Amino acid sequence: MSFSRRNFLIATGVAAASTSVLSACSSGDSGNSGENTVPKVSGSKTMDIPVGTKADSTGPAPEVKGAVTGGTIYSLDQFDMDHLDPAQIYVSTTGAITRPILRGLTGYKVDEKGGATLVGDAATDAGTMKDGGKTWSFTLKDGLKWEDGSDVSMDDVRHTFERLYASFITEGPRYVQDWLEGGAKYKGPYDGKSLDSIEIDGKTVTFRLTEARADFNFTLGMPGYGLVAKKKDTKEKYDKQPFSCGPYRIESRSIGKSMTYARNEHWDPKTDSIRNAYPDKFVFQFGFEPLASTDRYIADSGNDKYTMSIFNEVAAERIAQVLTNSTLKKRVLTQVDTVTYYWPINMTRIKDLKVRQAINWAWPHQQLQTIRGGASTSELATTILSPVTPGYEKFDLYGVTKKPGGDPAKAKALLKEAGKEGQKLVIAYQQSDNAVKQAVAIKNALEAAGFTVVNKQLDKSTFYTQIGKIDNDYDLFAAGWSPDWPNGYSVFYPCWSGENIGDGRSNYAQLDDASVNKAITAASTIADSAKANKAWGAIDKQIMELAAVVPDYHSIRNWMYGSKVGNVVYDAGNTCIALTKLYAMK
Repeated sequence: MSFSRRNFLIATGVAAASTSVLSACSSGDSGNSGENTVPKVSGSKTMDIPVGTKADSTGPAPEVKGAVTGGTIYSLDQFDMDHLDPAQIYVSTTGAITRPILRGLTGYKVDEKGGATLVGDAATDAGTMKDGGKTWSFTLKDGLKWEDGSDVSMDDVRHTFERLYASFITEGPRYVQDWLEGGAKYKGPYDGKSLDSIEIDGKTVTFRLTEARADFNFTLGMPGYGLVAKKKDTKEKYDKQPFSCGPYRIESRSIGKSMTYARNEHWDPKTDSIRNAYPDKFVFQFGFEPLASTDRYIADSGNDKYTMSIFNEVAAERIAQVLTNSTLKKRVLTQVDTVTYYWPINMTRIKDLKVRQAINWAWPHQQLQTIRGGASTSELATTILSPVTPGYEKFDLYGVTKKPGGDPAKAKALLKEAGKEGQKLVIAYQQSDNAVKQAVAIKNALEAAGFTVVNKQLDKSTFYTQIGKIDNDYDLFAAGWSPDWPNGYSVFYPCWSGENIGDGRSNYAQLDDASVNKAITAASTIADSAKANKAWGAIDKQIMELAAVVPDYHSIRNWMYGSKVGNVVYDAGNTCIALTKLYAMK
C-alpha cells in the first residue's frame, strides 16, 4: 500500500502467516509497563498470524477487559483521506480510519496484545479453498445490515467485486481484478453485465481464479475489498461518504477539517467477531502537524485526554523528551513496522544507471534519521524488504553502513563518467514541517554530489494520486511500502512489476525490466516457502542493482495518546492502532 500498506508475512502457497508484533509499550490496560527499551528492526522476532476457525469468526468480539461504553474518542492528524470508497483504498491510514465503518468477507481479529488471526468478517469463516487455490468460496453471515437497516445481500457482494473493474476505480489494489477469470475483458457492472467467474448460490459466493492463490483469503482482508451497497453506489461520489455496515456510520464530514462517526444502530455485534464499539462517537480532526499534536498530548488537558492519532507520531523535536520521561512514555505505543520508506526514481526520466547509482551513493541517510528523531524512530535501510519480512536478505550495495552520511565523491565521479554533471532532479515530497527539513537535507547532499535539485512540495491529501500518474514531472518521490499480506509477492508485484505501470498504480518508478518481471512471475509460483523467500530476496538485490529506488529507512512507530484513552493496542493485520478496541475512560 503507498505509505505503509498492510504488513504481514505469508509464504506463497501457505495459508498461515506471521508478522512483526513487537510492542515496547502499550496502554496501561495491556499489561505493559511502558519501561521496555525501544525495539530494533533488525533481529526482531515475528509472530504467527494463523487462519482462524468458524468459531473464531463467530461474534460477538471478545470484550476488552475494563472497557466502558460511552463518551467520544478524538484524533489529531495531519491530513484528511483522499479516498473512502473501499475500492480506492490502498494507503494504510485510510484503511485504519475505515475499520469501524467498512467490513469485508475476511478480516483480522486482534487479541489483547495486538496479535492477529485471519477470520471471516462478513463471511462465516475465512473461506474454503479448492483446486489448489484456484477456487474459493465464502458464505455470508445472517443478520448483516447496512446503516439504513436494509440487508447486506449477495447482490451487494457480487456488485462489490464487479465494480472493481469500473474506469473510475484507479487507486486501489489490483489483485482480485487480475486474478478473476474473464477479468481482462470485463468493464464493470454498470452496463448490466456480470462476471461469470463470480458465482452466487444462496448465501455463498465462489470466485474462480486464473491461477492458484492459497493466500486469496488474506487478500480479501485488505480494506480495498470492503463491501459496497449496490443500491447506494454513487460511483465517483461514493468516495466522499461510503455506506456503512460496521458499528459506526459517517455522521458528518468537512473535507480537510474533520469527520465524525456515530453509532450504526443496525449493526448487530453478534455478527461481528472483530469489532467492539465502546465510544458513542469518533471525531477525527485534521490539519495538525506532529509537533502541535505532540504538545497537546504532553499537556493532556480537556478533550485531548480522550485523543489519539492514526498517522501523527511523536514529533521528532519531542522524541527525547517523551521517551526518556517514564510518565509520558506510558502513553506511547511503540511498534516495529514492516514498512520500508523509500524514494523511487522515475525510470522514464532518469534512464542512465550511473546517475541513479550516484543518487544512491549521495543519499544523506544519517542526517535524515537525525531529523526524524534518531534511532528511536527508524533504522537505516539498504534494501526494499524490511528485516522483519520473509525473504529479507541483508546487503548494502551503496555503502550506507560504512558512510551513512553519503559519499558525495563517489557520486560525483559517477556523474562525471556518465557525462551528466549538473543533472537536474525534481523531487516531490509531502507538505509537513518535518518533510521540509528532510527535503532541504536531501537537496544539500545531492547538490554537493554535483546535481542540480528542485524541490516540489505537494498537497498531503492527494500526494499519492499525484505521484501515481504516469505523466508526472518528478524524478524522485517520497513513498513507502509494507506487504499487503505476508510475502514478497505483495511487495514486488504491485510496486516493481512492469505489469503495474499505469495511473493510480504503485510502480511509482515505472520500472519495466524484462529480467525483473520474469523473476517476479517465477517466484510467485514457488510453493516451498523457504525457496520462495530466497527468490524474493534475490529480486530485492536485482532491483537495487538497477538503482531504481533509494531505500531510506525501516520504521519504528511511536504513537502518543491521551490519558483517558483505554486499550491502545496494535492491529497487526491492518498495521495501525486498533480503533475498534479503544474506549473512553470515565
